[in-house]
Amino acid sequence: MTGFDLSVGAARTALAPLGLDLADDEALHRHAVAVWCQLVEPGDSAAGRVVASLGPVEALARLVAGAPFAELTAREDSDARKRWMPRLSARAVSDTLRIAAARGVQLVTRHDPVWPQQLDDLGPHAPMCLWVRGDTAALARLDPSVAIVGARAASGYGDLVARELAAELAGHGIPIVSGGAYGIDGAAHRAALSADGLTVALLAGGAERAYPAGHTQLIDHIAATGVVASEVPCGSAPTKWRFLQRNRMIAALTTATVVVEAGWRSGSLNTAGHAADLGRALGAVPGPITSPGSAGTHRLIREYGGAACVTSADDVRELLGLSASWPAGGPGPRGDDAVRADPGVRTAPAARSVPAAGAGAAARTDDTTRVRDALSTRVGRDADDVARRAGMAVDEVRALLGLLRLEGSVLIGADGWRLPSAHR
Repeated sequence: MTGFDLSVGAARTALAPLGLDLADDEALHRHAVAVWCQLVEPGDSAAGRVVASLGPVEALARLVAGAPFAELTAREDSDARKRWMPRLSARAVSDTLRIAAARGVQLVTRHDPVWPQQLDDLGPHAPMCLWVRGDTAALARLDPSVAIVGARAASGYGDLVARELAAELAGHGIPIVSGGAYGIDGAAHRAALSADGLTVALLAGGAERAYPAGHTQLIDHIAATGVVASEVPCGSAPTKWRFLQRNRMIAALTTATVVVEAGWRSGSLNTAGHAADLGRALGAVPGPITSPGSAGTHRLIREYGGAACVTSADDVRELLGLSASWPAGGPGPRGDDAVRADPGVRTAPAARSVPAAGAGAAARTDDTTRVRDALSTRVGRDADDVARRAGMAVDEVRALLGLLRLEGSVLIGADGWRLPSAHR
């Protein structure tokens, strides 16, 4: 058993920077959610199962007390505690909440009426919470909505198509969701803003700062008029693992995903795979047959029968089940009574997989990715520190470090493990 304080007083002290007027049970709940968010990496299904079954407060109490989780096998329970316990830090939680308060970031949990329930379709892989800058009420107005994603190194063609689709859709009241990155993401966000529409940026790092830094002004603009959100705590750095896990959130949050431009192994195909697995509508924009930047979208159209060929905003409306004239005489882009394509229903076609594209779209999202993410080219780190940063058990990390050393991917020195200087 640890000395971690689970009292109402400790919860209120940690949450004090947010300035919330909470009842005791709500203070305990929000504090527990913030702690769990600190303990786990995105998509941790073991944590998702125990929190869904017991609630965050009781689940945290059992973890701190060392009581077994009936929801997990003995092996799962042991492995999970090895991942979570090194991150159990009252100071880390307090630091996160102080950063959130200073940057105007709000903590949104499943208890809040604005929680976007479509995220719960991710089951045990659903986020613990959302850290949100901007209009939290807009989270409840994302059905229907469209994810517009694609290459960071977008061509002029891809940039133009993304802007035209986003501007027309957002201008007619359909929210645009993307990842805030360079290329297609940025083009879609800017076009939605120019049309006075609602746009949402889901980040792989903390919501308090822009990534990439070159999009600071854009992200601030989105936060001022729409939503900037993340599932990882404020102060968290974006990593390859978190980017790929963030893609499942983009797919789950929206009614349809449209891939505008993507190479053969683009990370955007990872988002498309999540959308297909969730039964969301999926579209892809064709490009020149000679362009490597459109090889991925052609792959979706050719190999995946449910990926519609998108050539206009009307095609996207059809994906959403809306008429081409929607919303005739309807509300403005951010009206509180925004029309839904199918109120209360989130079941699209039966879940399908994207053959080859989803699996080969991006670098492998296995545990070696998480270990590399936790290493630096500049400073050495011991295995315990790497495990804490990766959210993994230290014995697993030691084994993987050994394998990575054999293949020359990592180095070991007097100060610990590090990446070769050319890695990044």
